[in-house]
Amino acid sequence: MPARNRALAEKYGVAERLNEGIALDAMVAEMDEAGVDLALCSAGPLIPNRFVVEALQRHPDRFVGMATANPWAEGGPMAAVRTLREMVLEHGCRGLKLEPFIDDRLLTEASWYPLYAACVDLDVTLQVQVGQSGAPSYVSETGRPTYVDRVAVDFPELRVVAGHIGWPWTDEMIAIAQKHDNVWIDTSAHQPRYYPPTFVHFLRTFGTEKVLWGSDWPVLDQQRALAGVDDLGLSAEGRARFLHDNAVCAFALDRPQEDGARQTGEAGDR
Repeated sequence: MPARNRALAEKYGVAERLNEGIALDAMVAEMDEAGVDLALCSAGPLIPNRFVVEALQRHPDRFVGMATANPWAEGGPMAAVRTLREMVLEHGCRGLKLEPFIDDRLLTEASWYPLYAACVDLDVTLQVQVGQSGAPSYVSETGRPTYVDRVAVDFPELRVVAGHIGWPWTDEMIAIAQKHDNVWIDTSAHQPRYYPPTFVHFLRTFGTEKVLWGSDWPVLDQQRALAGVDDLGLSAEGRARFLHDNAVCAFALDRPQEDGARQTGEAGDR
């Protein structure tokens, strides 16, 4: 963990745990204790793809893989596209995870766009951090929901899951998720008791199909992220959508991974 990230980890009391790490079997045990059957296992600017591959190989029934790719690394955007394709076609990843605040890049920068097109081609989901960066050493401008709006306009077939409810621009994020059929919001890093009132109203009413529960483990572990869900006033159907159905839809988990590969016309080249 870079030193500049430590202040945020210390604020949430997880710096020691992040530095020590956690074994995959211990991770699965925590999921069992919290009643979580399936979790996204995400690579990112600070987490290499090879760790996700290992998790998928060891626990294929418990993790959904999310790849990372950096168009500013050696080889540029097309090398990043090839990395994404390999992670999807060879390792079964269901999407691309981007944390623009760590890269200090806006979602609308041109070098990202070949990756967005590749996500559409591969039929996988884009997951992005939205809202303030949290860590005081990173700017928050990269997390403005308006950049998601631009991406959704340019790529209407792209499924986008915007994380962290977009706080403090939650109302903007609600408006954009409502505007675009293929944009969802996840609640990672926010405990239910702290959801803004307008967000709870959205979750209960016209946004019941647009919100996914998330934890942001280990910054917020799964048990803490689930505590208070029963107090949100959700209907049985709304609760099922929040904790399960909307994630299945947003990440296309109701169809075999190979379906997306076949749509590219290159499944035989794997």
